[in-house]
Amino acid sequence: MTARPQLPPLARFLLARLAGGAFTLLLAATLVFLATNVLPGDIAHAVLGANATPELVASVRADLGLDEPPHRRYLDFIGGLLTGDLGNSSAALAQGNVLPVADVIGTPLRNTAVLAAITFALFVPLCLVLAGVAASRVGGTVDRLLSGGTIAAAAFPEFLVATVLISVFFDALDWLPPLAAVPEGRTPLDDPLALVMPVTTLLVLCVATGFRLVRAAAVEVLAEPYVDWARLNGVPEATVLRRYVLRNALAPAVQAFAEVARYLFGGVIVVEAVFAFPGIGGLLVRGISVNDVQQTCVIATVLAVLYWAINTLADLAVIRLVPRLRTEASR
Repeated sequence: MTARPQLPPLARFLLARLAGGAFTLLLAATLVFLATNVLPGDIAHAVLGANATPELVASVRADLGLDEPPHRRYLDFIGGLLTGDLGNSSAALAQGNVLPVADVIGTPLRNTAVLAAITFALFVPLCLVLAGVAASRVGGTVDRLLSGGTIAAAAFPEFLVATVLISVFFDALDWLPPLAAVPEGRTPLDDPLALVMPVTTLLVLCVATGFRLVRAAAVEVLAEPYVDWARLNGVPEATVLRRYVLRNALAPAVQAFAEVARYLFGGVIVVEAVFAFPGIGGLLVRGISVNDVQQTCVIATVLAVLYWAINTLADLAVIRLVPRLRTEASR
């Protein structure tokens, strides 16, 4: 009997993650649906306001399908997600308009992706350089200054960092615009100066978080015998850091990078609000405020998918970087 061909280890690992991810995302979508449907208030009353007569409220609820049993609405929601039909905005339907949720979230999601990509592209090299410099001078003045500075920065809330930047670069120096609003039909990249302060605010917070994790990993690698051997053989310090330290510290650093990437998609609500940036976080808050169940559920589910994708990519990167994990994944 011929042996059945086996999939490569990484393929088996990815299939397992896909199966686990499908269950996790179904659970997340279910919890989001239940949470949004038990929120106080009613979208019909929120939209109609003073005109909310019992007849109009009943009519709007019927148009939105809110008069159907919860299990029927849940099955419709999950079925729509599985078929790619994200439904229509409940708030728009309550006003007599048909506005697909896919059209509503497309532009804000793109805007947040642009902001996150620029911040992440600057964060990774900056974090690696600062952590490498601090780790190579453990206990020294530079290490104490960088460690103390990042600890202090991590204690500052987003709105405080943003307010200080606006006070300095707009009020005092008048160098940068205070808002990062994106007019309809344009992209954030059309006005790069407007992105400077939001990106800087996020960079301060991201570097404060990632620096400590990468530095700790680099310090651990620096204590390894092969680093001492390289130094004793006259390898330049810059080469030691680049070839031996940072390369071997990348595995734990990837997890720090994944944590920052998750924050950049789901935790930038305050930054978007301060700079009037039209991102996905602000749209989620507005959907919750008017009890737009469909829009809120879809945005939360999309963010859950992004979180799962980031975690999976980070795990794959770590497995590629650490041979021992590749062996374990093949079992």
